[in-house]
Amino acid sequence: MAKDKSIFTCTECGGTSARWMGKCPSCNAWNTLIEGSSEPVAGKNRFGSVHASLAPTSEVLPLAQIQAADFERHPTGIDELDRVLGGGMVEGGVVLIGGDPGIGKSTLLLQAVDALQRNGMSTLYVTGEESGAQVAMRSRRLGLPDSQVPVLPEIQLEKILHTLQARQPGIAIIDSIQTVYSDQLTSAPGSVAQVRECAAHLTRTAKSTGTTIVLVGHVTKEGALAGPRVLEHMVDTVLYFEGDTHSNFRLIRAIKNRFGAVNEIGVFAMTEKGLKGVSNPSAIFLSQHAEPVPGSCVMVTLEGTRPLLVEIQALVDSGGPSPRRLSVGLDRDRLAMLLAVLHRHAGVACMDQDVFVNAVGGVRISEPAADLAVMLAITSSLRGKALPKGFIAFGEVGLAGEVRPAPRGQDRLKEAAKLGFKVAVVPKANAPKKNDKAFEGLTLYPVERIEEAMQVVRGLD
Repeated sequence: MAKDKSIFTCTECGGTSARWMGKCPSCNAWNTLIEGSSEPVAGKNRFGSVHASLAPTSEVLPLAQIQAADFERHPTGIDELDRVLGGGMVEGGVVLIGGDPGIGKSTLLLQAVDALQRNGMSTLYVTGEESGAQVAMRSRRLGLPDSQVPVLPEIQLEKILHTLQARQPGIAIIDSIQTVYSDQLTSAPGSVAQVRECAAHLTRTAKSTGTTIVLVGHVTKEGALAGPRVLEHMVDTVLYFEGDTHSNFRLIRAIKNRFGAVNEIGVFAMTEKGLKGVSNPSAIFLSQHAEPVPGSCVMVTLEGTRPLLVEIQALVDSGGPSPRRLSVGLDRDRLAMLLAVLHRHAGVACMDQDVFVNAVGGVRISEPAADLAVMLAITSSLRGKALPKGFIAFGEVGLAGEVRPAPRGQDRLKEAAKLGFKVAVVPKANAPKKNDKAFEGLTLYPVERIEEAMQVVRGLD
């Protein structure tokens, strides 16, 4: 029996090579080539059906003459999920949702598809990892004993496509894309070729029939979606589950969304009856202190279109000859830069101190508007003096010590005032230009440099 010829496929771009190389010849990514068997070629182009046009061919027209219509959305009834999606499921859209095992992907989708079924929308739940009995058991645990959602335990792509064509559901859940395989390929389910081919067929089906398809994707140990990165480019929306599986709270973040805001988040609490939306997520990210404690500063961060209040905690302790710099939820390199700016422009030295910074609640803050709050929390811990009660701060700090404005500063201040905060140190450019009732009860201290912010805080002690 002839030995199958091996081919090496890049997990980033899907490019192939006849032999293993450290760097992909197509996208120049390192250590991304994995071995698999070569696929038999049927006809001139085996992928011809996959790469066929997703829309009917039409004549070339200027943009001004093309009719632009809003996409029809179908709300799931789960407010936090609808917020992340941009208002609901879009007809013909393809959504890819990933997250750690056991974090709640299947639970949330079963809740959503059941709500859509009860609202009169035809649905289909395709499960490749569980039997129909297991899905039924989960449905009963979630308090949905009389659910009418059709379930198809199947992993063969051709049978799934045949069912989609026959039933024409409004929404179909594929749980998960890594378990689906096509008879046209000889590789095992979950391989780069299988994931790419199956996702392409399902995407084309969604665009041609108007069925909304939700793909559940596995993640790697680094937290990225398993399979080729081209998978994320093919779909319309990419959602990630975040948060610790040992915590009761879950975050869903939109990494890509052609029909809504990017980086929008939804906050859920895991209960015995499934995932429930959290109406006031700021309460999760604020520690409950009877009195202010040293090393704590509250900031207002933007997650998509939603302002959230997050507590930044810092601990400065005596270090050895090699002091540690550790941050959780914040960029470690940026922490080292802020410590240098704090020493150079504010006279606060931490060279021989261990510095630990944490964003409460497991949230990840990537925007530089957290700089000012981080520096004030570090200074508060070093001095051993707490910031005033009801104190917030936000703003980007540059290497020259200047405090730069944060985007949508007015919305941040309104959220802080609504939740009862009294004192705010903000960039001068973010200070309101006129008196507004939305800021009543909030005393503002606009600053232009980090040393000004330190003087203001010392004057508030």
